[in-house]
Order: sequence, then structure tokens, then C-alpha cells
Amino acid sequence: MSGLGAPHHPHRAEDLCAAGRELYERALREGHIPAAAVDVPCLVDSGLLHPALDDPGRLEPVAPVVALHRLLRTAEERIAEERRREAQLTEEFEPLIRIDGRWTESAADIPALRLLDGNARINSAITEAMAEAGKEVLCVQPYTARKAAAVRPLARQRDQALLDRGGRIRTIYQHTLRHAPDIIAYQEQLNGDHEVRTLDQVTDRLIVVDGRIAFLPANADGTLALEVRQPALLRHFVTTFDRLWHLATPMYPKAVQTPSLGGVTPRQRAIAALLTEGHTDAVIAERLGMNVRTARLHIAKLAATLGSESRAQLGYLIARSGVLDPDR
Repeated sequence: MSGLGAPHHPHRAEDLCAAGRELYERALREGHIPAAAVDVPCLVDSGLLHPALDDPGRLEPVAPVVALHRLLRTAEERIAEERRREAQLTEEFEPLIRIDGRWTESAADIPALRLLDGNARINSAITEAMAEAGKEVLCVQPYTARKAAAVRPLARQRDQALLDRGGRIRTIYQHTLRHAPDIIAYQEQLNGDHEVRTLDQVTDRLIVVDGRIAFLPANADGTLALEVRQPALLRHFVTTFDRLWHLATPMYPKAVQTPSLGGVTPRQRAIAALLTEGHTDAVIAERLGMNVRTARLHIAKLAATLGSESRAQLGYLIARSGVLDPDR
């Protein structure tokens, strides 16, 4: 606790309050502090403290030189204002860097894994990484059109900025979004080297920026994210994406339609594959990014096409029909 007794008032990072400075210096000296001891939210909001990977109830300090760099880089949207803030931030952090004793270290101070708490912190970190990108961003986006629309204005701004710098964007969506009007409109509004493909089943959300930093969910509702800078993990993510990319169906800039086989549509073939694995309707719907009612409608149409009168018979007829034979 700060022990000052006075209420904490919101302020900018360059105006670090006395209570926040006291707690941050303590965290630098001790290596961590209990989350319950922090009654000045400016430390977490400014990114000076973050939850420990192995214990979210404990907060660890970000090295001052790293924190300084990150705060300066968040100025991408307000370049004019940030030029004025640079001098203030440097003056504020130099004494803290001397306390930490790691002025000469830079990239080595950045953690290989960092837990980001809250949508604001997650979006800020992604925006910061995108602002420094100059080559290629890889994205796997498994959400529904409604969820995607919620973050699209921010995404459009950072995507277009990368494309304007000559970068490239490759995105994989689920097939359920191939005909979503807002997804199509979003792609048409971007100018530059960007491509979209789709798959029946995709991994959880993944963003890889220039092969040097990745973001992926750390909990079920997406309010926690993991920022990854570990080289071996990044190589794995890039390799996995490339393999999914070659299996995916082009959607933009030129769409390719997968043909029906024996009256069975590509969507029904995907459902058929999951049915033969014994999955329930709910699991099939979740895996293919649709609601249960839609999944059952496709199952009924598949059963009618194959002449099935029961669920057990449907599995047999799927195997006999050869609709899952890749060489057919």
C-alpha cells in the first residue's frame, strides 16, 4: 500500500505520482510485489508492472529501459504530442534505470513470454508491435463476423499503416465468414498486399508480427493474452501458419470455390468428417464456427443426400459413399 492516505488521481506516465514511484522502486529492488499491495492503478495502466506468468496474484516490474521504450513507441497515433513527451519520459526514467542497473541492456531485458491482462492492454501491445512491423503479419481469426466487427476500426488503422509501409498481411478465417458482407467490405477497403484464405477448422486466434513477436489467447474469453518473443515458439507458429495456408481456400483478392462431390457440398464434407469421428452436434458446430441449429440443418441435408434414415446409418453411408476420399 502507498500509505499516503490521499485518493489516487489519473495521470499520464510522464507525471508518475509519488505513490506509484515508491511502489515501482520497491518492485525493482525486490523483483515483485503482491497485486493486493498496489492501490495506484497507474503502474499497471502504464505497463510498469505486469502479472507474473506463474502467479497472476503477483506483479513483476518491467525493466525501466524497456518500459521507457514501450511508452515512447505508443505515440504512433499522436506523433506531434509524443515529441513533447519524449524529453519528460526520459528525464523521469533515467533515475529508475540507474536503480535497476541495466542501462546497457536492451532486447535481452524484454521477456520471452509476457501475460497481458485486459482488452485495452492487449490491443495496445498489438498496435505497438504493428507500428514497428515492416515485413509481414500472419493472422488466424476464428471469430464470428459480429466479434470481428467490434475491433475492426482499430485493426483497419494499423493494417493500412503496415500496408502503406510496403508490408504484407495474410489472414486465415473460417469458411463460415466467406460470405460475411462486413468481412468482404473490410478487405476491399484495404489497399496493399493482403490476402485472405479460409478453412473449415482453424486454430485459436493467432497474430505473428514479422516473425519476431506473436499474440495468442491465454484464457477462454480472450481477456488474457500471451505475448511471445521466444524464437523456437515463433518458428513453430510461422511453420504451422504456412501449412494451414497451403491447405486453405483462397477468398481474397480472388475467391476459389471448392466444388461439390456427388451432391455433397464442401461444408457437408467437413461435417461428415467430424461425424465419422463421433463428435456431437455441439462440438461440430463449435469446430466449424457455426451455431448448433445450422449444423443440424447441414446434417439433415447430408442425410437426405445419402439416403440415411438414422445417425448410425449415416456414418456407414458416409464411409461407403467415398465423399471423404481425397482422391475422388
